Amino acid sequence: MRLDIQEFLSLRHRLPVVDVRSEGEFRKGHISGVCNIPLLNNDERREVGIDYKQKGQAEAIRTGFRLVGPRLAALVDESHRLGDEIIVHCWRGGMRSANFCGFVGMARQRTHQLTGGYKAYRTLAHETFHQPLNLMVIGGCTGSGKSDILHALADRGEQVIDLERLASHKGSVFGGLMMPPQPTTEQFENDLFEVLLSLDRSRRIWIEDESHGIGHVFLPESFFQQMNTCPVVEIVVNKETRIERLTQEYGPADRNDFLTAMTRITRKLGGQHFNAARDKLMAGDMAATIDILLTYYDKAYQMGLAKKQNRLKQTFEWDGDDVNPIVGDLIAL
Repeated sequence: MRLDIQEFLSLRHRLPVVDVRSEGEFRKGHISGVCNIPLLNNDERREVGIDYKQKGQAEAIRTGFRLVGPRLAALVDESHRLGDEIIVHCWRGGMRSANFCGFVGMARQRTHQLTGGYKAYRTLAHETFHQPLNLMVIGGCTGSGKSDILHALADRGEQVIDLERLASHKGSVFGGLMMPPQPTTEQFENDLFEVLLSLDRSRRIWIEDESHGIGHVFLPESFFQQMNTCPVVEIVVNKETRIERLTQEYGPADRNDFLTAMTRITRKLGGQHFNAARDKLMAGDMAATIDILLTYYDKAYQMGLAKKQNRLKQTFEWDGDDVNPIVGDLIAL
C-alpha cells in the first residue's frame, strides 16, 4: 500500500517507520522517531552508484541484489522485530523502499510505502516554513533570562518554539559550551518542522530573538524572514544581575574551552578588552570576565534593537529572579 505525505503523517503515530537509506544519508537528516535499516550501506550505495554511471541501470540493479543478498535474512529479522506492520521510505519513494517492502512482504510483514519518500517530507517542511505564524519575539541583552522566560511560558500553557534547544546551542560564541553536539542544519530544519506541526497557528507563539545562524546551524530563510517582521517584546535586566546569571551559567565551563571560544571574537572585542578578559579568566574571576565581554555583546544588542524599533511592542523591566511576574505580564499582552 502506498501513502501520500499527509497519510504518512497521520499513520506514523500508530506504526513503526523504517528509513532504508544508508547510514550516511540518515545522519545528515532524518524524520524524528524512525528506525534506520539501510538496504544498502554507505560503501554498497557508492558501489551501486559507480556501476549505474559506468555500466547502466540494469547492471547497477544486479550489483545491488548481489550486495544485499548475504544480508537479506538479517534485514528481514530486524524489520520483523518492529512489528507485523510497518511504514517504509527511502529518498524518493523508489526502488530501495519498493524492494525492501517486497523482501519483508514475502516474510508476511505488512508494509506501507511513502510516495515521494523522504524528499516529500522535506518538501512539505520547506512549504511549511513559508506559512504565516502568529509569532511574538522575546528580545533582551545577553544574560536577561530569555530562555528561562520562554520555558516558564511553556509551563503556563503558552505555545513556544525553543530554537536553542533544537539547535543544541545558546546562540553566542560561547553557546556550544557544556552542550551536546549540534545537529546538522538539515536535521535542525526537520526538528523545527515537527514543532510547527504540533502548534495551533491561530494562537500566539513565543520565540526567542536569534540570529540567522545558531552556532553551526542555520534557520530556514523564509522562517527567519518571518521572525524579522514579527512584534518584539524587550526584557530589561540590570547589568549586575546579568553578570551574576551568566557567571552561574558559564562558571562550570572548562577554562581553556571558554578561552578558545573567546578568541573567536578577539577583533570585535578589541585587543585591549580581549587581553583584560583573558587575564581575568586565567585568574579565575569569571564575573569580571563576563563584565568585560558584555561591553561587546551589549553594544551589538543595542545596534540590533535600533533596527527593530518599529516592531517593538513593549518593554518590561525584570529583576532577573522570580519569573512568574514577568511571565504573567507577557501572557496578559
